[in-house]
Amino acid sequence: VRLGLVASLARPGGNLTGINIFSAELAAKRLDLLRELVPGAARVGVLVNPVNATTTESTLRDVEPAARAIGLQIQVFNASTSREIDAAFATFVRERPDAVFVGADSFFVSRRVQLTNLAVRHAVPAIYSARDFAEVGGLMSYGASLTDASRRMGVYTGRILKGAKPADLPVVQSTKFELVINAQTARMLGL
Repeated sequence: VRLGLVASLARPGGNLTGINIFSAELAAKRLDLLRELVPGAARVGVLVNPVNATTTESTLRDVEPAARAIGLQIQVFNASTSREIDAAFATFVRERPDAVFVGADSFFVSRRVQLTNLAVRHAVPAIYSARDFAEVGGLMSYGASLTDASRRMGVYTGRILKGAKPADLPVVQSTKFELVINAQTARMLGL
C-alpha cells in the first residue's frame, strides 16, 4: 500500500495481489534480537543496498529510531556490488563496530556466502533477514518463513489459474516467522 502497488490489503484492485513477507518491517525487531545476543553492543554497522532505495529508506526509517530507543549508535554503509561489500567489511575491521545489521535485500541474499564469510572471518556478530544466511554460516537471522510464504503463494496461483481475479484476492500477510541461530558460529564468536 505504501508503495502504491495496491489500493488496500483487503481489496488490492488492479491486477495485483501477493504476500507481504515483512522484510523491511522487521528491521527494528532484528536490531532488538541482535542486542539481546550481543548485550554489550554500543555501535552497530548497518549495511544497506542504495540501489534498492525503497527498501533502504524503509529499513533506515525503522532502524534509526529503534537504535536510539535502545541506546545504540548506528553507522550506515552502502553496498551494491561485491567490491563494495568487501570495502564495507574493510571499514568494519578498522572501526570495529560491535555488530553488523545486514538489511533485507535480494542482492545480499545472492551474496550471502561472501557476507557470512567476511563476518565470521573478522569475528563480527551479524544478523540477517533470511534463514539462508544462517544456513551458510551466518550468526543469526529473523524473518518470515519463505517456505511458508511459497506454499501460500502456490495456493493463490492455483486460485488464479482456476479463474479468480487477483484484484479480488486480499494481500496475504506472513504469519510464520523464524529466528535461526547458527550455534557453531555463535561458539566461534564466543557468544
